Parts: sequence; structure tokens; C-alpha cells
Amino acid sequence: MEKVIKGKVYVLGDNIDTDQIIPAMHLVYKIDDPEEVKLYGKYAMSGLPADIAGDKPFIKDGEYTSEYVVMVAGKNFGCGSSREHAPLALEKAGIKAVVAEDYARIFYRNSVDGGFLVPFETPASIKESFATDDEVEIDVEKGTITNITKGQTFELRSLGDVKDIIEAGGLFNYAKNNKNI
Repeated sequence: MEKVIKGKVYVLGDNIDTDQIIPAMHLVYKIDDPEEVKLYGKYAMSGLPADIAGDKPFIKDGEYTSEYVVMVAGKNFGCGSSREHAPLALEKAGIKAVVAEDYARIFYRNSVDGGFLVPFETPASIKESFATDDEVEIDVEKGTITNITKGQTFELRSLGDVKDIIEAGGLFNYAKNNKNI
């Protein structure tokens, strides 16, 4: 896991569900095929209704990755079906971290267990303080996110015990490296 995550932010609201993150029609690609797995990135966030997506596409036409590296959202991010491909799709699209008030439990566990992205939580709503395309920086050690564009810094909740799993690259790597557990 990077100690500092810096780049453009994509901002969403509450209750972003796994069907919006990766629609069911795109769950047909092989994750062990290097060419097919890229399609998860290409179609990430393609299920967002136009009124939520706004005029900023998450993935530009013809691209497989997004220009965004961080998402900021509200409550209940990743709700809906227990789709393991949702955090994978975001990772393949180039997202390194999601910052939300809270997560659907299964999305949070899939993000951590697969080592796909870092799911940071905020003690209060901060999504209103960010706009899509703002430059942001997450300092993992300090536990902060800074909106560089607006000059504001916000505290993040500690990653706690999941930090070691994320740093190992997922639960299987963590278990393989820690044979005493």
C-alpha cells in the first residue's frame, strides 16, 4: 500500500450499489485472463444513472482505466448484491482508495480480503467538500485526506487491523506470510 495516494477524485453520494459499480452483464470476463480482466476497469461505474454520474464520465470512451485514483462518497458504499467483482472493477479502473462514511459490510470485506483498494471511513460526511476533478492527497500514516484544490484537510478513521491485510496484498497473502495465525 502506498503511504501517500495522490491524484484526481471522483465524487459520489450515498447508497452507491454494486450494480452501479459493475453491472451484472459485465460479470462474464475471466479474472485470470490479462486481456479480459481489463474489461472490468473499462465498465467500472457504467451502471451509474445519468443523474448521478453527471457530465464527468468515470471512464472515457475507448479507455480501460480512469483518470481518477480516489473516490469520495457518502453512506453505505457498495450496498446491494455481494458482488466480489465490484472492488476488482474499481481497482482495474485505477482506483487506489475509496473514502466513504461507511460501507456495506460485504464490499468492505471484499476490498480488504482481495487487496483491491483501501476502504477508508470518515467520522462525518465530507463529500460536500469535494468536487469531481479536485486534486486530493491521502496520507495513510497520518490518516488524513486533503483536498489540495480547496486547501482543506479531513481526518480518516484508523484502518485498524485490516491495514496489515491490505499491506500484504489481501487475506491469502497475509495468511501465507503469517503462518502463526
